[in-house]
Amino acid sequence: MARDRTKLTEAEVQQWLERHPGWALERGMIRRTFTFPDFRGSMAFVNRVADAAEASDHHPDIDIRYAKVTLALVTHDAGGLTRRDTELAEKADGLAAT
Repeated sequence: MARDRTKLTEAEVQQWLERHPGWALERGMIRRTFTFPDFRGSMAFVNRVADAAEASDHHPDIDIRYAKVTLALVTHDAGGLTRRDTELAEKADGLAAT
């Protein structure tokens, strides 16, 4: 379970973004939109992300638009991005592929 609330440096964030295409830094959050064949696919993904988020006690902002799901991650109590955000983002990438 990711508990580290140490803010990542700008360089660490940029390095992570280079290794994780699809994610972008927007308004201090890492954000990605996933596309699925239909609404049911979107909801199945959201439920898998919800389980992973609950297990790590870290919860993304989730926007569902029919076949598209946008996740936005930031650790509010750390005032920026932490490993908790990047770890959940990596889990979401894996969950989108299932």
